[in-house]
Amino acid sequence: MVIDTGVLVSAFVFGGVPAKAVKKAFAEADIFVSPELLQEYRDVPGELYEKEKIDDQQFQALIAGIATIVSDAAVAIPRKKLLLCRDPEDNMVLECCLATHADILITGDKDLLDIGAIPFPLLILTAGQYVVR
Repeated sequence: MVIDTGVLVSAFVFGGVPAKAVKKAFAEADIFVSPELLQEYRDVPGELYEKEKIDDQQFQALIAGIATIVSDAAVAIPRKKLLLCRDPEDNMVLECCLATHADILITGDKDLLDIGAIPFPLLILTAGQYVVR
């Protein structure tokens, strides 16, 4: 399983359904990351904090939450570049899924959710869809 950065942000900053999805994934699935995804996990909290979209407490909760997920995740190096998503920056998430043979991607990103055919087995689910699965 791969968890998109936006889901982690929502889970650790706001809670709710994304938090339930992350908790379920952490308990039940093998979570995979790639170096590019790790870099995004690292960069996004600082960007949000600098733009004052999150406060000190939310920043600390986000860093701690991501650290917990990453500490238990397996890292894979994608070998194949993909051009499947209308947002080219999101292809790295799909590349991680392909490299790790992940069966599920949890995301709230419309560019990923709207992808039609994927040339490898992968369910792209929202946090809500994953929670009720």
